[in-house]
Amino acid sequence: QVQLVESGGGLAQPGGSLRLSCAASGFTFSSYGMSWARQVPGKPFEWVSGISSDGSDTDYADSVKGRFTISRDNAKKTVDLQMWSLKPEDTAHYYCAKGPGGGRRYSILEYSYGGQGTQVTVSS
Repeated sequence: QVQLVESGGGLAQPGGSLRLSCAASGFTFSSYGMSWARQVPGKPFEWVSGISSDGSDTDYADSVKGRFTISRDNAKKTVDLQMWSLKPEDTAHYYCAKGPGGGRRYSILEYSYGGQGTQVTVSS
């Protein structure tokens, strides 16, 4: 059973930074690409960033490119999202997601979500 435990969310000021972390269990972590997605109530899930199974390839949504960095540690079975230059529009509930294979990006509907997510609020 896929289990993903997200942490690190909170309140940040515009221009500030936060680091999200996701601890994975229940599957062979090093075999799967991982992503972060976010959701604002009333809006569909938005894919934010993805990383391949070995960490060599990353990808970002245009809305966060240059501000967010995704990384993973296969030994610790964790995937992190470092967020800089936060904007109010980054306010959302963020989820860690397991891809169906080892690639860095898939259709948002192909991911498995096994956690409660973590709330990020950007406000002054």
